[in-house]
Amino acid sequence: MITTHVLDIAKGTPAIGITVILEMRHADDWWPVGRGSTDSDGRLATLTDNRPLKPGTYRLTFDLGDYHRQEGLSVPFFPEAKVTFNIRDTDRDYHVPLLISPYGYSTYRGA
Repeated sequence: MITTHVLDIAKGTPAIGITVILEMRHADDWWPVGRGSTDSDGRLATLTDNRPLKPGTYRLTFDLGDYHRQEGLSVPFFPEAKVTFNIRDTDRDYHVPLLISPYGYSTYRGA
């Protein structure tokens, strides 16, 4: 399972309603795997819908532009964040959080 959690560190709150797209690399293309929006706690756990994972390279794309516009920033500096990562052990769960502010973001491998 691949999950994510988005926190707005400028406000100190979960980032609600951010659209997230999960894709898997196939040669030079990216194939869609899942899509959803962060909930009231900034979490999204339905990207893989309990389908088994395959080893490979995955990418999460976070739509930060809409979120920041709703928060009053008319021209967001980062319209999106793309996080690319590898999965080898498909028996594990993967949690990839994103910390955002209007002018920066950071990610890490969560537990």
